[in-house]
Amino acid sequence: MAELANCPKCGDVYVENNVRGICPKCWKQEEADYEKVYQFIRKKQNRTAEMDEVVEATGVERSLIYKFIKKGRIKLAQFPNLGYPCAKCGAKIREGKLCSNCLDEVRTDLKKLEVEEERKQEIANRKKDDAYRAINKKNR
Repeated sequence: MAELANCPKCGDVYVENNVRGICPKCWKQEEADYEKVYQFIRKKQNRTAEMDEVVEATGVERSLIYKFIKKGRIKLAQFPNLGYPCAKCGAKIREGKLCSNCLDEVRTDLKKLEVEEERKQEIANRKKDDAYRAINKKNR
């Protein structure tokens, strides 16, 4: 059964379809904005445009252009100066969610956490062994 939802962009009520996540009116506007952006960057002289240039020339919000990139509608391989911000530090990236520095930091933190967990487990095992030895000494 179809469910009603409020469009997160305009607030209108629409029948939710789980694909778009917005009402048909806003979806049509997004499609028109996509066409503006794509027509602009498709031109040979604009293929090396920076994000600020694309936003200024098309009037399309930066966040919407990021959405097109993240969904794969705009292929960054063809546009070398476009990218989107790292989810942690905001540096310009071209794939994934984190830049290499933030990714390395997360990996390092995870390794530290694993080492700490192993150390805690070792301490817990030693305490169990000590308790077992103490009980065995008493029973002798």
